[in-house]
Amino acid sequence: MPMKSLRMALLGFVAPLALATTTLAQEAQPPAPAITPGVLTVPDVQTIPAAAPATPAVVPIPEVWAPVPRNSQGRTAYGLYLAGRSALANGEGSRGAAYLAEVSRLTPEQPSVRQQTFMASLISGDLDDAARTAPAGDGVSPVIGEAGRLVSVIQTFAQGDARDALSSLKARPIQPPHALGATLVTPWIAAEAGDWDLALADPAPGSSAEVGQLQRYNQAQLLEIRRRHDEADAAFKALVALAPTQTIFRIEYGAFLERRGRREDALALYAAAPDAGRRTIFAPVIARAGARGRPPKLTTIREGAADALNNSAAVLGGVGLGEFAAVYIRMALSVAPSDGLRMKLGEALTEARLTSAARAAYADVSQDDPLVYAIARTQIGLSFAQDDKFEEALGEYEKALAAMPDNPGLAQQVAGMLLQLQRYDESLAILNAPVLARAGQGAETHFLRGAAYESLGRMPEAEAELWAALQLQPNNPTILNYLGYLWVDSGTRVAEGAAMIARAHAAAPNDGNIQDSLGWAQFRQGQYEIAVSTLEDAVAKEPANAEINDHLGDAYWQVGRQREAGFQWNRVLTLDPDAERKAGVEKKLVEGLGPLTPVSAETESAETTSGAAGVASVAAGN
Repeated sequence: MPMKSLRMALLGFVAPLALATTTLAQEAQPPAPAITPGVLTVPDVQTIPAAAPATPAVVPIPEVWAPVPRNSQGRTAYGLYLAGRSALANGEGSRGAAYLAEVSRLTPEQPSVRQQTFMASLISGDLDDAARTAPAGDGVSPVIGEAGRLVSVIQTFAQGDARDALSSLKARPIQPPHALGATLVTPWIAAEAGDWDLALADPAPGSSAEVGQLQRYNQAQLLEIRRRHDEADAAFKALVALAPTQTIFRIEYGAFLERRGRREDALALYAAAPDAGRRTIFAPVIARAGARGRPPKLTTIREGAADALNNSAAVLGGVGLGEFAAVYIRMALSVAPSDGLRMKLGEALTEARLTSAARAAYADVSQDDPLVYAIARTQIGLSFAQDDKFEEALGEYEKALAAMPDNPGLAQQVAGMLLQLQRYDESLAILNAPVLARAGQGAETHFLRGAAYESLGRMPEAEAELWAALQLQPNNPTILNYLGYLWVDSGTRVAEGAAMIARAHAAAPNDGNIQDSLGWAQFRQGQYEIAVSTLEDAVAKEPANAEINDHLGDAYWQVGRQREAGFQWNRVLTLDPDAERKAGVEKKLVEGLGPLTPVSAETESAETTSGAAGVASVAAGN
């Protein structure tokens, strides 16, 4: 039986997702501040709902709207509203926001539409439009109303009018639940406006420990900007003592020491970090400082304000507003754009299942840092792969590899996607290139190379590579299943292959593809009744898999259930089978299955001997 549907399922999991991305992450660790300019991890983000107003005075939509509100092109408010909601549901934030804005203009008496328009503008990143459409007045939820006021303040600041922004904050402070964001960003706006007394004021009592640390972090940075270095030193030192495991505080204090010419003190501070941090984040920092590299530049006021908003996004989850994380990161980008923030925005939008917006955020990442650019393009590629847009995914993976051509993880990622697209020769060319074909190559590379050889009919080489992968990861269910199925399906080493598949199934009992392999091994050995039960369970787990349904039809035929066999084969034709499987099924529907001879130890012995010799020969490099 052809292995294509099983192979594609395995490669779709193993190559682009499990193997390549993991390798990339393991082999190239970016400095934390470049990717994570804040202190905490951005919380989970969910799609932002339109908040329900308390008891707004809403003019109800009449049963018969006469005249029906229409725009200049004759489109009705109803139609535009439905189009807007549909666009938002499909992740097309900008398009949805534009539709809803038009509905809001046509139906100004409907505050709920205005609130939805505001939220859509926030999600799509049109903060200027969000500031213009921000709902206000009685009946507007503080979640929405105060968000609108904060956005207006931040946009005023971003456009260069810090004094006006500060005046708005002083005249009417931002209220909960968005008071936190205002609290953290206000000192930076005050500094830009020249109000240094407010900028450097001690945190007000009553803040949580987490928020208090962020406020003191801002204060230490602003003291350095103001050139009050002794006070900044004391503030940083106290902060690190208070929160010794917060890596960003230690990194920023070290950077301050380096800028003050105290490199040895900085190195001692970095070296005293917890072991986990020193192995990853601190390794490049220590290497740069030890080599007497240039100290990190001083944070600007705008960068500090953006960092404060990003940190606010990270804290929001703890107060039940994790869905606003993307909005706060959008505001941070408006103040001081950076690739680090674009990466954070992509993560937040991905969590919110706003796929198109997330891709756009990642696509905005520049090529200034090849690693960051490669990670961004990989994320876009993974997004396309999850939508079965494999050509688009390959294009993104190739952009990542072009940025870092010597990265094995990225090369492996491209090779895996080429296999998914059945471009086997091209995949093999990458797998055999020096970036991957080198001493110490991992099980993943051997596995993909074996799959490519198998797809090209080069069985001895395929077996050797898959066997080499299995020696490196002897309990990996994917490798056990793939090699075991190859032996069972080809009729060579059936008993050994069946045993390997049984081990794979025991390790991954919920995997329908592996259960199919187990059922097919039973079928090939003449255990038809058992195979029926196993394959029925496999179909229940993977009902849309053409190969598994085909196998179940064969098993039904062999136990005398011809009517059910025909049903299964007819079902295969509805599941978009490849041309070879389609032709085989159509033939079975006309002719049925002829008598089969189960594979026994005797019938496979000759081929087993030659196959084993081939594995040994190729594995030895002969």
